[in-house]
Amino acid sequence: MTKANLVTAHTDDIPRDNPCAQCGTPIAQPDWIEPGEGRVSYLWTCHACNYRFEAVAIFPHRAIERPPLAA
Repeated sequence: MTKANLVTAHTDDIPRDNPCAQCGTPIAQPDWIEPGEGRVSYLWTCHACNYRFEAVAIFPHRAIERPPLAA
């Protein structure tokens, strides 16, 4: 993978203290962040109960102007 393909996250954009989906203990930060088209996936691990889960943030679709395929 080249540097151009890597996505950087600003530390202000990373969710913090997300509660565990099983026991509710706050988790300081996600283990993994995977951006995609119109979404960002976060992988969380709770060190209190060892539960792992994924949370997905979905962003509103923006209309992209594209030229017509045919006249």
